[in-house]
Amino acid sequence: MARILIVEDNPDNQKLIGLLLKRDGHDLAFAENAEAAHAAVAEQIPDLILMDIQLPGTDGLALTAELRAKFILTGVPVVALTANAMSGDEEKILAVCDGYIAKPINTRTLSSQLTPFLNPA
Repeated sequence: MARILIVEDNPDNQKLIGLLLKRDGHDLAFAENAEAAHAAVAEQIPDLILMDIQLPGTDGLALTAELRAKFILTGVPVVALTANAMSGDEEKILAVCDGYIAKPINTRTLSSQLTPFLNPA
């Protein structure tokens, strides 16, 4: 299956997302902040990045821009994970990321929400 980098600072969210994606057979890497995300991408370019928007220090949108500038991420979709799905936020998120998933994560639909990013037409 796919190698997915989950950039999420909340251990409970990491565990939940990890369990759901491991069940689908994906190879997972985790990062809790910008420094760990840079290290994870340097070690192995993932097939997909799930990016929490509200990270300590560098926020997820800035981190996405940094990763795309530093590494060749052509064809690597970045999907934002956010509890901030307010008016105007979607436009700001989609200017940097390829899509977004609102928190709390829906355990029944996460896999299907990621399918278009893992199997582009």
